[in-house]
Amino acid sequence: MNKQSNTYTIFYSVILVVIVGAVLAVTYMMLKPKQDENIANDKRQQILSAVHVTAPEGEVKAIYGKYITESFVVDNQGNKTDGDAFAINMSSEVKKPAGERLLPVFVCRLADDDIKYILPVYGAGLWGPVWGYVAVDADGDTVYGAYFSHSGETPGLGAEISALPFQSQFEGKKLYKDGKFRSIDVMKAGQKPVDGAEYVNAISGGTITSKGVQAMLADCLVDYSAFLTKLQKEYSK
Repeated sequence: MNKQSNTYTIFYSVILVVIVGAVLAVTYMMLKPKQDENIANDKRQQILSAVHVTAPEGEVKAIYGKYITESFVVDNQGNKTDGDAFAINMSSEVKKPAGERLLPVFVCRLADDDIKYILPVYGAGLWGPVWGYVAVDADGDTVYGAYFSHSGETPGLGAEISALPFQSQFEGKKLYKDGKFRSIDVMKAGQKPVDGAEYVNAISGGTITSKGVQAMLADCLVDYSAFLTKLQKEYSK
């Protein structure tokens, strides 16, 4: 075949593309299990962070299994339903009508009589999605801890939602007032909610991201209100 001809050039290009494509496909297939495990471990660590548990790299799965003793899915009536809590994609669930959402619950046992319920939340910040996990005591009312993250908020401003000083403000806050569910507001310093709800200070210079966190909590946690009410009844027995 004439190496100077257009036919040779096309044939050579096609063969090269096929070979490179095959190599990339094989590489992807070989690396995908490891990539999936890394993604799963990152999610496990985020869940653990809501209850102030950290795990060294390489031990995340084991430590997660030690503390997260159960997980299940509930509906907005607080009833258990079918589903794999860990596999549920909250970014998809929040787009559904409230009555159709699948709500994951992760049960953490820090000690024999110290149970926490970890609830995922998902919303929108200034530049992209924000998400997190809120851990609630067995009384179904008191926040034990919170973890938040983001995909692209401004460093030093909105990105501070992922920092401990912001997250630690949620500890000890109540989700109910006078027997009614009240989400936690995120307010500018010096301001307070008019409905008497619990609140934390917003990020200075990160107003839109802070409002995004507030909206995320209000939109997601209210779905769990029936489940939390059941916890309160069980706790009071």
